Amino acid sequence: MIIVMKSGASRADIDRICGRVEARGLKTHLSEGEDRTVIGVIGHDPFSVKDAFTHDPSVEDVIRITRPYKLSGREFRRSDTVVTLPNGLAIGGDEVVIMAGPCSVEGEEMLLETARAVRDGGGHILRGGAFKPRTSPYAFQGLGRAGLQHLVEARRQTGLPVVTEVMTPSEVESVAEIADIVQIGARNMQNFDLLREVGRHTRPVLLKRGLSNTIEEWLLSAEYVLSQGNYNVILCERGIRTFETMTRNTLDIACVPLLEELSHLPVIIDPSHGTGRWSMVAACARAAVAAGADGVMIEVHPRPDEALSDGPQSLTPQNFAALVPQLRRVAAAVGKRLAEPVRTGAGTAVAG
Repeated sequence: MIIVMKSGASRADIDRICGRVEARGLKTHLSEGEDRTVIGVIGHDPFSVKDAFTHDPSVEDVIRITRPYKLSGREFRRSDTVVTLPNGLAIGGDEVVIMAGPCSVEGEEMLLETARAVRDGGGHILRGGAFKPRTSPYAFQGLGRAGLQHLVEARRQTGLPVVTEVMTPSEVESVAEIADIVQIGARNMQNFDLLREVGRHTRPVLLKRGLSNTIEEWLLSAEYVLSQGNYNVILCERGIRTFETMTRNTLDIACVPLLEELSHLPVIIDPSHGTGRWSMVAACARAAVAAGADGVMIEVHPRPDEALSDGPQSLTPQNFAALVPQLRRVAAAVGKRLAEPVRTGAGTAVAG
């Protein structure tokens, strides 16, 4: 249920309505636009509020939300959500951002080499896994907390914000202290305790779609984060598992225009995991931007043949640098623009 306030409703009116709703044991979530304020009502029986608020002089309408995802849907928020990082970089809206870097943080020297290549090639955000969930228990699992410190140093030297994965609720605090964006990986998309925990923090969350999950299930996972008060959620399509075996996954480019209809949340495409083949990454990245994606996430490694994970889908720095101007042209063709490059020099510390 949403309560649509009249244009010009005062803060006192909004607070009064929220107080009355919460007195019924329900939760309120505000969406404040230029022309109106919408109060989302979440709880056991939100439909009971309709008769109670229809005749309030500050209320324009009370509308039942029919879809199961309430806060992530367009009914709750008409305008696009734009997630802004501490350095001012915006994800969503008219700009396209590039997240790039190695699958795993393998060591400080390798990470710094890759980070410089990403920055110099035109990337905006450094990706790199300190903690790595792997199918095999014998595969490289990441460097853990040491990897987080390498990401801190890479940000300091290059100015690139960093995105890295968190795997358990107990690690959220330590990862959120370091990362500019906290990633929830595909295998954890329905780890509801983890979703609730990142929802209690303010750090932006990159939520990857699960291997075999529907778009509705994906949006409901985002709902877990939003319902805890963290509205800085970015969706990331990384391919789903189908009957096709020629690629690692099946990249669902169609989710971009569909999510634009259904949700206000920004959408990123990961063509590296979506294909598993470096030779296909550039074409699928171009297709993602053409479809309207707010950004792409691309794996880059200085020596893919030596990578401890995901080498076959990683671009070399040279191939990455060649792709960026192509993405700039595609973005311009669809009425968007590539975000401004990160300036060379020391980075800005993560905001608390």
